[in-house]
Amino acid sequence: MKIFIDGDGCPVINLVIDIGSEFTKDILIYTDSAHIINRNGAKTIVVPQGKDSVDFELIKEVKENDVVVTQDYGLASLVLSKNAHGINQNGLIFNKFNIESLLFSRHMSQKLRNSGKRTKGPKKRTPLEDKEFSENFRKLLNKIKE
Repeated sequence: MKIFIDGDGCPVINLVIDIGSEFTKDILIYTDSAHIINRNGAKTIVVPQGKDSVDFELIKEVKENDVVVTQDYGLASLVLSKNAHGINQNGLIFNKFNIESLLFSRHMSQKLRNSGKRTKGPKKRTPLEDKEFSENFRKLLNKIKE
């Protein structure tokens, strides 16, 4: 099992490394050349800038039972198609039952933005969200390990 982090804008990189290192030594942070992120305990893979360039490079390497930490529903959908596991920064574990509604919600939000409407941005991260992510991430890794 490898753990992949979609690094651009990921607020839980340190938590992923801390918890993930108990389960594997293969923790990879994928980022583009505009957001180089280096952390002890993980290898950073830097890809050229471009729309979805990080997603395309990351998904090429994902194998069955790997874990991807991402807030990108499109990438999560591709992860699931490879029989791998996805989790977002708030601890939501992606699965075949919730991914379609999440993709639809993303599509509708994009339509609203394209028509000139404003949608709410992310709110400030709380310690409770870090706790929920940590608990769900650990549960996911334990489930895969079994």
